[in-house]
Amino acid sequence: MRASLIANGPRGRAEHSPLPDFCGLPALFALFVVGALTVTVMWLARDERNWSAYSVSMLFVTWMVLVVAVALCKLRPLLQRLPGRTPYVGVWLLIVLIVLAASTAAHWFDGSLEMQLIKASMGVFVRDNVVIAALLGAAMLRYFYVLAQWQARLAAVTRAQVEALQARIRPHFLFNSMNTVAALIHVDPAAAERTVEDLSELFRAALGQHDTADGTLGEELALIERYLAIEQLRFGARLRVQREVDDLPPDFPLPRLLLQPLVENAIRHGIQPLLDGGEVTLRGRRDGDGVRIEIINPLPASPSAPGNGHGLDSVRQRIAYRYGPRGGVQAGAQGDRFVVQLQLPGQPT
Repeated sequence: MRASLIANGPRGRAEHSPLPDFCGLPALFALFVVGALTVTVMWLARDERNWSAYSVSMLFVTWMVLVVAVALCKLRPLLQRLPGRTPYVGVWLLIVLIVLAASTAAHWFDGSLEMQLIKASMGVFVRDNVVIAALLGAAMLRYFYVLAQWQARLAAVTRAQVEALQARIRPHFLFNSMNTVAALIHVDPAAAERTVEDLSELFRAALGQHDTADGTLGEELALIERYLAIEQLRFGARLRVQREVDDLPPDFPLPRLLLQPLVENAIRHGIQPLLDGGEVTLRGRRDGDGVRIEIINPLPASPSAPGNGHGLDSVRQRIAYRYGPRGGVQAGAQGDRFVVQLQLPGQPT
């Protein structure tokens, strides 16, 4: 059932072809730029260049772009309900009709007020504007459609990465945890019970009990604590954990299973190879409207395969998709330590 929903979800969204947010600045900016470039190119193509005609044309196009943007912004919810790709056809027809009406009104006002700003007849003026709007509108909508498809595919890839991460439970961790529970049953039944509960919660999150939507930073930190409790029983005094996360907002939105794999890597590649173990530091603080989180582990003289950077590419891609260019991941050796630093803004871009 769940696999079917996952398989059909992204496909259904892609077929729906969601329209861009015409109320947002990117779409409005694109409309203005296309209109201004069209007027400029047509003006440069003339043998005689009149600055007054250029200014009037730019004013007319700016006014028309505003009308188109407002109409598309208000009617987008209705257009979005159309099936398949017909929302784009509806937007194209709406643009053509608005340009037709605006061109007719502009020529009528020019003639009524005897301003003589428009030299062509009404038929030619309206025809030319409608043809240009139809061609440019089709090109822009094609761009928006391809962009929407690309974003849908990127979202599908990101979801697949999260699902693969959720399904990835290291066999050695499972076996070691089971052996730890078996050893504790007769020695410390209470500790064995707590370990089973922690392991159950960890597997529930990792195997996808929750959906792939954002969780919270508090939930992720609680999951990390359960993981560390299990590893603490296995490593004992070899594993020391320093927590500096009191300043972090627990309700901060965070993609699920974003930090736990990094902590797991820190223990696997930083603590396990060392005979005397070491200290893992989990540090976080507010940074404007976002947070900055660091995960620090010792750097062994000879790193274990496949290297301390395992999984970082996936984390980078997830952060780039969720937060845009404002988010980032920096990872590398600093002296005898390996530091992974996450910059997570408060609002996605």
